[in-house]
Amino acid sequence: MASGNVLHGGLAVACPHGGRAVPAASGGGSCGSGSGGAAVQVDGAPVATATDTYLVTGCPHAVAGRPQPCTSVRWDPGGAGREVCVDGVPVLLDTTAGMCFGAGLVPQGPPVVAPGQAGSGARQAVVCG
Repeated sequence: MASGNVLHGGLAVACPHGGRAVPAASGGGSCGSGSGGAAVQVDGAPVATATDTYLVTGCPHAVAGRPQPCTSVRWDPGGAGREVCVDGVPVLLDTTAGMCFGAGLVPQGPPVVAPGQAGSGARQAVVCG
């Protein structure tokens, strides 16, 4: 059984180097794109699902003095994250496995969900539209 808090467009997600990761409209149509997960909201923001693409901006990561910034986040809900779905697509939890990638699809480390937001213990208001 999966446990964790639902990720949504209102939570701060970052790459391991401090770049900001934000959900972009995806073909699956959930977090912020007007269908799918957008119809299910947590604290007024659309829930994030496994089809959502997160884009990273402002990553300062460099290797040997050459910029190698994170550019995207890919999520893998695996078997444990499939209990809760929106239109058949698993929702993302703050415990869902993910990986940040550079432009050459080089893995650069796991994404970080800002502490005190998803894990605050406060109840999240869920709205299904």
